[in-house]
Amino acid sequence: MFSLFEKTTFACSKLITKYYSTSFTLGIQTLSRKFHDPIYGIYGFVRYADEIVDTFHDFDKKTLLDRYRHETYLAIEEGISLNPVLHSFQKVVKQFKIEQELIDAFLDSMEMDLSNTAYDNKNYNKYIYGSAEVVGLMCLRVFCEGDEPMYEKLKDHARSLGAAFQKVNFLRDMQSDFMERGRVYFPNVDFSEFGVSAKTQIEQDIQKDFDDAYIGIMALPSGARKGVYLAYCYYLKLFGRIRSLSAARIQQERIRVPGTIKLALLAKTWVQSGFNVI
Repeated sequence: MFSLFEKTTFACSKLITKYYSTSFTLGIQTLSRKFHDPIYGIYGFVRYADEIVDTFHDFDKKTLLDRYRHETYLAIEEGISLNPVLHSFQKVVKQFKIEQELIDAFLDSMEMDLSNTAYDNKNYNKYIYGSAEVVGLMCLRVFCEGDEPMYEKLKDHARSLGAAFQKVNFLRDMQSDFMERGRVYFPNVDFSEFGVSAKTQIEQDIQKDFDDAYIGIMALPSGARKGVYLAYCYYLKLFGRIRSLSAARIQQERIRVPGTIKLALLAKTWVQSGFNVI
């Protein structure tokens, strides 16, 4: 039974999710209710770390991120934090036995954003793992609820889903990442010369991730499958829109999926789940 304090901390993480991502909010709402707070707790933690490196331009980002890292570890060690985001996250870490290595890898990837503006293959793979794949693994820890054989069976698929989402984000945000932050995440890609060949190669890699992720989604527990499938469908729709556009268009604007289409995807997922299609 959560105390009033703990209820408010998870409510803060839920509010963060709602304001930052309508797509993930919809996805979480279609999970079994027992998974809502834990996934909100994970999202709030990773979102605020990302916010430090992406938007706090008038502050010392390195100092803020170092403090966030220290306070995260302290919250986990002591089992409490007056930072509501960190308190809810440490509760999830302890309840579902999320490994320290996953947290370290995530925060390390955030630190990479403080100085890296171009990535070689090694650092690209390291960044994808830390910023996205480990988030998928954290969520999988929640969904498996201590079932270690299930976790081992599905963890590679969870990594693929996280990678697919992140790579789609990179394509979607390519213009703003370059213009506002000077970043190009894709290795050996020059923003000024981004063309059909590079775009096609990236898209083929993303499609492989989506294909592998789908296998894992179908094997998730029923209480998790619908919500994860909805997020998958949203990103697949976004990916389809990106694939249909020219490389030049990707460089000029941020591609979005309209709210009406998001709601249509939600309705479709509900219908499919009702007929046990997913």
